[in-house]
Amino acid sequence: MSDVKIYHDADVDEGVLEGKKVAVIGYGAQGRAQARMMHESGVEIVVGARENGASWSKVQEDGLKVMTIAEAAKWADIVHILIPDECQKKCFNEEIVAGLVDGNILCFSHGFAICYDQIVPPAGVSVIMVAPKSPGTEEYKCFKEDKGVPALISARVDKGGAKEIALAMAKKMKFTKAGVMECTFEQEAYEDLFGEQAVLCGGVVELIKTGFEVLTEGGYPPELAYFECLHEMKLIVDLLQEGGIERMYEVVSNTAEFGGLTRGKRIITPAVKEEMKKMLKEVEDGTFAKEWIEESENNGMKRLLELRKEQGEHPIEVVGKKIRGMFGR
Repeated sequence: MSDVKIYHDADVDEGVLEGKKVAVIGYGAQGRAQARMMHESGVEIVVGARENGASWSKVQEDGLKVMTIAEAAKWADIVHILIPDECQKKCFNEEIVAGLVDGNILCFSHGFAICYDQIVPPAGVSVIMVAPKSPGTEEYKCFKEDKGVPALISARVDKGGAKEIALAMAKKMKFTKAGVMECTFEQEAYEDLFGEQAVLCGGVVELIKTGFEVLTEGGYPPELAYFECLHEMKLIVDLLQEGGIERMYEVVSNTAEFGGLTRGKRIITPAVKEEMKKMLKEVEDGTFAKEWIEESENNGMKRLLELRKEQGEHPIEVVGKKIRGMFGR
């Protein structure tokens, strides 16, 4: 076991946020959730958004104050940047950095821009992270239920009291009810990118699609293949989250358990593990970041759009729309 420090409510003094003004930059899923949670916990919040854009009116509908990004950055003591990774460099250089002064704090929920030098903070500014391990909608739902979701915090540059500010922000959003772990920016960024690519968004999707293809190419109805390879995935994931792998195997049939334990390693072979190691190395050495920055800044996301179109046309997506319609989705 590692010696990762975990903080709970009793470990944190949220009073350090007294008198501090927080600008949340961006009002997507994370921005909206975190801004509302802090606002409803009494933190003085302004949302920085594009003037008269869709987010601008949404902020107003939610009852929060809104300013242009430049105005919000100048107004705040803590600037919490929650726009997409690929937008942060341009936004920071053009609209945020000029408003920063010594003693301000830059905050993130993902380490990408800092770890890959997309943002270079001024010397007198602290740099922290408050990173909930959950989609924004789930964070806000748990907040309203007085539960909270787990999160990570980090103080990369601490000019005095920055780590305490990160913890206080986490507590205001009720993350310390579940538990907040301390890490480095690199640990958060590298593990997050690897997990998305190798397991959560890349590995799982390709596993589902390949299983679907094997069944349908073998003559089985696509509707049944969809249920077996995609629909039932949620049932398994829910069990895994509830009590881990052991709990999942307790609930499924003995046949399923025996089949999984004896056949799973034929799919995830040593060769697959070696490929995962290569993917992790590409994250750590900046190869992936360079590729993504080139794609987003210079290629107009052409490749991403092509891959997105290809994904949407896969037979599992076609039959999936039909199946989900049966459930009113």
